[in-house]
Amino acid sequence: MPRLFTGIEIPGEIGDRLSLLRGGLPGARWIDRDNYHITLRFVGDVDMDVANDMADTLGGINRASFDVAIDGIIAFGSKKPHAIVARIQPSRELLELQAEHERRMQRIGLPPEQRKYIPHITLARLRGASSRDVADYLSLRGGFSTGPFAVDHFVLFSSRNSVGGGPYVVEEEYALRAPPLQVGWLGHGSAWV
Repeated sequence: MPRLFTGIEIPGEIGDRLSLLRGGLPGARWIDRDNYHITLRFVGDVDMDVANDMADTLGGINRASFDVAIDGIIAFGSKKPHAIVARIQPSRELLELQAEHERRMQRIGLPPEQRKYIPHITLARLRGASSRDVADYLSLRGGFSTGPFAVDHFVLFSSRNSVGGGPYVVEEEYALRAPPLQVGWLGHGSAWV
């Protein structure tokens, strides 16, 4: 049974910059740079019929490409931090794409996702990291941000059941279409594109 989820791959140059944030936090198990991604919908272990249904329904998504940006490094888990993540600035396009993934997964019979969607890239999983060490790490690196980067496709990932996930394998890739050209009028009969 494959373990599946959908997500957005991270451009190489962004991954390279994120990988420079590794280290300096006792109790952190750092994610390999090649496994950085933004999860859209985690599914888990499914049989091959469900996997095929997922691949088919995802192929029906027809959305325009868009940009996202990283706007900080934060910890998940307030009293007991359990992950260090790069926070993705939510955009209407990203949230609508994620919501469509959720709807399509429910239509093929999967249960609804119970957690609120918070777009992020997991950088490290924490085990035994003290709140103080996490706060110190974030005081040095929490202001990390990027300019917008393009999302022109999403993927269906598989992973093996392992501690911390990964390695992740791209099973299918789904292109997003180019955004429409903005056309309007400048006045006096002159068109602009």
